[in-house]
Amino acid sequence: MNALGQTKRNELIGRWQEIYDLAGIAALSSWDQTTYMPPGGGPVRARQIALLERLAHERRTDSAIGRLLDDLEPYAESLPADHDDVSMVRVMRKLYERAARIPTDFAAEFAEHTANTYMVWAAARPRNDFAAVRPGLQKTLEMSRQMAEFFPGHAHIADPLIDVADEGMTVATIRPLFEELRQALAPLVATIAQRPPVENDFLYRHYPKAQQIEFGEQIIRAFGYDFKRGRQDETHHPYMTKFAHDDVRITTRIDEQDLGNALFSTMHESGHALYELGIDAAYASTPLDTGASAGVHESQSRLWENIVGRSRRFWQHYYPALRAQFPAQLADVEWDAFYHAVNRVAPSLIRTEADEVTYNLHVIIRFGLELDLLEGKLTVDELPEAWHARYVENLGLRAPDDRDGVLQDVHWYGGPIGGSFQGYTLGNIMASQFYATALASHPTIEAEIGQGRFDTLHTWLRENIYRHGSKYTAQELLARVTGKPLTIEPYLAYLRTKYSDIYGPL
Repeated sequence: MNALGQTKRNELIGRWQEIYDLAGIAALSSWDQTTYMPPGGGPVRARQIALLERLAHERRTDSAIGRLLDDLEPYAESLPADHDDVSMVRVMRKLYERAARIPTDFAAEFAEHTANTYMVWAAARPRNDFAAVRPGLQKTLEMSRQMAEFFPGHAHIADPLIDVADEGMTVATIRPLFEELRQALAPLVATIAQRPPVENDFLYRHYPKAQQIEFGEQIIRAFGYDFKRGRQDETHHPYMTKFAHDDVRITTRIDEQDLGNALFSTMHESGHALYELGIDAAYASTPLDTGASAGVHESQSRLWENIVGRSRRFWQHYYPALRAQFPAQLADVEWDAFYHAVNRVAPSLIRTEADEVTYNLHVIIRFGLELDLLEGKLTVDELPEAWHARYVENLGLRAPDDRDGVLQDVHWYGGPIGGSFQGYTLGNIMASQFYATALASHPTIEAEIGQGRFDTLHTWLRENIYRHGSKYTAQELLARVTGKPLTIEPYLAYLRTKYSDIYGPL
């Protein structure tokens, strides 16, 4: 690149660094809001978050970025297709053009609105008070539709919202995939339901909070989570957040009467964090310094939580340490009984606590509700009863209240309606594809898990997935790593093999 081209590239990166830093400050404000902020600070915090979004959006849509991208196109076209700068220009172009369609006033208003609705939800859920969130949810729906309308020409109103999280995916691609998966899972669920139930009552004895946190953090340190670049705190609904390349934090939710709640959410969120912490340091503060998509991100959280953290070999190794941590609670429980318990399959009400076989039915329900809301087939007033009806239809259960129904997930109360949920199931599918490929490359991985060693797996994931950040789209990354497009077969094979071992041939 000539000197002028280098100057323009550096100016573009410098402009993006301001946007990156403002986003990090906004994330810090939101993290504080969901962890330590007193409730009284909510309205002003929402205003502060809106201001940060306004400042960031003004910089994202500055015409100077568009001119710099135009100037850099010839340079990008002269480079090999796999060059980092080619991806950087492509990703920044997409982000710039997407942001340019959204008015700054709208972006700021929506940020303030969702910050406020989060606080309302956090207070309303324990009270089972859907009426309190209904007005805010109605406005969220209206603004989500308006946001989609900024992107005309799509086949479905949800498509531009889905594209933000999972680029290249649409309602037309997701619906048949989900239906294929649902039809494959239904007989598995039905067959398992006919087998003797797995005992799991001992998971619901009293497990003190401090000891739960200590054990969970012991595990994720072994996974490779670096507490010099992160920390874990408590919140209403667990999540991972990134303030900077070397500051990636996770949260969890503790229930002293449920051992699995915090333990598996800690593993789950650490998977997200390992991904972000593993991105190439050369990408820090650039558009490539984030994961490829929501689906790829969920593939990593679900891989560490389930494929690793609920595996037989994992608990052969870790159960003695867990029993030592909780000797009174687990004195009468052998390791194989514990392994079966944490993999018990049964219809349930709470998505985040669902077993691997029924989990995707929760996602499919939410995805369908999102589409019906956006299409106008379902009103906000009708949503609570529609939620209950679909749980009865798909899982044979009805929540006793809205707290464990329409109020259970934070997503619609802290962000848009649309594009929120499909990534969870896409992630389950991708996780099995990635893991099968890792095993083919390193057959010793499972034996090492049985020894409490995760370096080979973590290194393979970092080298093949993490380090690339958003350099590749999800579809490109999947093809590059596995040699295949998205397919449900490795996922179904994983489920059938694992649960045949627990419940007998399926």
